[in-house]
Amino acid sequence: MTDIVIVGAGLVGLCCAWRASQRGAAVTVIDDRPDRAASRTAAGMLAPLGELQYGEQALLQLGLAAVRRYPDDVAELTEATGLDVGYRHCGAISVGLDSDDNRVLGDLFDYATARGLDMRRLRAGDCREYEPLLAPGVRGGIAMGTDHQVDPRKLLAALSLAAVRGGATVRSERVAAVRCDDDRVHGVGLATGELVAAPTVVIAAGCWSSSIDGVPDDARPPIRPVKGQLLRLKAPKDAPFLQHIVRGLVHGSSVYLVPRDDGEVILGATSEERGFDKRVTLDAIYTLVRDARLLIPGITELELTEICTGLRPGSPDNAPVVGAQGPDGLLWATGHYRNGALLAPITGEAIAALATGGHVPAELTAFTPTRFTMSHDSQ
Repeated sequence: MTDIVIVGAGLVGLCCAWRASQRGAAVTVIDDRPDRAASRTAAGMLAPLGELQYGEQALLQLGLAAVRRYPDDVAELTEATGLDVGYRHCGAISVGLDSDDNRVLGDLFDYATARGLDMRRLRAGDCREYEPLLAPGVRGGIAMGTDHQVDPRKLLAALSLAAVRGGATVRSERVAAVRCDDDRVHGVGLATGELVAAPTVVIAAGCWSSSIDGVPDDARPPIRPVKGQLLRLKAPKDAPFLQHIVRGLVHGSSVYLVPRDDGEVILGATSEERGFDKRVTLDAIYTLVRDARLLIPGITELELTEICTGLRPGSPDNAPVVGAQGPDGLLWATGHYRNGALLAPITGEAIAALATGGHVPAELTAFTPTRFTMSHDSQ
C-alpha cells in the first residue's frame, strides 16, 4: 500500500510527488502516456503579467506569488538533481503592430498600473531598443520585468528525477478507475486489474482529469482540452536572435516568441476549442508564421526543427482547480490552462500539504474545485 497515488506525470503531478515525498509520504505516480502531457509542447513562459486578463485579480495574485518564489524552487530542484531546467530571468515585452493593437496594450497598461503592477510603457523606438530586429512599423508596447521562462522538457526531467530520488515510484500503467465508495477513496484500479491501494488519490491528468472512471459525477470539475500549436525554430547559438520574450498583437491576433539560451526559439501558440483533436493544421501554422514575420521579418531565416500540438487543461474560468472534492481523500490538481509551468511548483506544495494534513496556501484558496459546484447550486 502507498500513502498517495498521483494520476498523471506531467509538471503538476511530478511537483506534487516531489513535495509529498519530501514530507515523508510514500508516493506512487501512475501514467501510461506521459508523452502527451501539455508541458511537453509548452513554451514555458512564467508570465503573470503577460497572461493578464481583465478581472482576473485572484489569478494574477497567484501568478505573482508563484513567480516570486520560482528562483528558490529552481535552486532547490537543481541542487537535488544537478540538472539545468533552462530558467531565464529575461523579462518580456508586448508589442502592437498597428495603432489599434497599440491602443489595446495601452488600455491594459492603464488597467495594470492602476493596480500597482510594474510595467513600462514603450514607444516605437523604445521597442526596438529592447529588440533591434522588430519591424519598423511596430507602434509601441509594454515592458514586463516580472515575466521570465523555463524549459518545460528540462523541468519535467528534473522533477521526475527529484521525485524518484525522494522515494516516489513512477509506473507506466493505465489507470482504469478511481476506487471509492460514498465516503472515501481506496486507491485506483489499473487496466491490468491490479488495485493500487491508497487513502489519498490526486488527479493531475491535465485535460483528461474529468474523464477518469470511478469518480462520482458531482465530484468531477469541468475540465476541457484547449488545443495549442507551436513551432520550434533554431537560430545560431553565437548570434542570439532575441534577448527577451516577445509577445505581439498583430491586427488583433496574438503571437509570441520565446528565445532559449541554446538558440532555440519557440513560436506559438494558438488557443483552439477543438476537443481532443491534436492534428497539426496548415491554417494555424501559416497564421503564426505570417504574424511573427510581420513583427520580426528575420524569423523566416531560422531553421524549422519541430511542429507540435498540445492540449491544455482549461476550466470554465480558465483558472486552476486545486483542492479536495468528492469522497474523502480525493484531491484535484488540474485546470492550469496557459500557466502550467508557472503554477506547477506552488500547486505541488499545496497538494502535498493537503495530503499530509496541512492546508492550502492563501493564494490558492480561491481555486477550490467546489467553486463550480457552488456556482451551479446558487443559480
